Amino acid sequence: MQDPEKKKPMLERIQVPKTYDVLADQLRRTILDGELDEGERLPTERELVDQTGLSRGSVREAIRMLEVEGLVSPKPGRFGGNIVRRPDNNSMAHFVGQFVRSHRLPLRTLHETRETIEPALARLAAENRTEAELELIRSLNAEMASIGMDAEQFAALNIKWHNAIAAASRNDLLAALLYAMSYGVIAATTEEVYDTPDMQEIVCRAHERIIAAIEAKDGDAAYRRMERHVRATRAKAKAIEDLELPLDPPDNR
Repeated sequence: MQDPEKKKPMLERIQVPKTYDVLADQLRRTILDGELDEGERLPTERELVDQTGLSRGSVREAIRMLEVEGLVSPKPGRFGGNIVRRPDNNSMAHFVGQFVRSHRLPLRTLHETRETIEPALARLAAENRTEAELELIRSLNAEMASIGMDAEQFAALNIKWHNAIAAASRNDLLAALLYAMSYGVIAATTEEVYDTPDMQEIVCRAHERIIAAIEAKDGDAAYRRMERHVRATRAKAKAIEDLELPLDPPDNR
């Protein structure tokens, strides 16, 4: 006779994954592992239903998940379908923007992050840049030094300049992170303090010193000069550091 005092074994609730989650995971791995090339078309809904035995609704939900993640995009027309996309800088910007939005991050966080990664990007750019990349960095700064440029134009070119250095670093992850923060950098450089010819001239001269170090392939000097530059930017924006970063990135990055 069973002892009534003996406890019955406790079992945890079993969580069965939803079918569309399983399919989305399989398709995601196929894309990220390179089994499907960028620009290639996914199998049609009918083909996926036949291959997997899932319902059309589950197939559609799996594809919708991948579309939200930026891994596929619909293309209308006879030769359209769901086209494979590789994650890019805009993908990073999207998810970083969501993180910023949900955490209500202040501008101070942007400055701290820039002070951490931008000097390292400048050092890497000095070590890895090509002549074409150096010429682009030079030409962008020359355009910024143009007379009569308003703060919005100046900020947009400033973003391109910083991202050009990041691209020359050959560190795609850090470069993508800087690109994702670009909308915050614009917010930090469109304050009234930057809307003066004198301040714009100071910025361009700081850029010239960084460019000289990158041209000379002097990584240590590029690091120090970029560090000094982003810290000066932060000092000018000290009064607004506790403001939240803007929620929506501009279109002119």
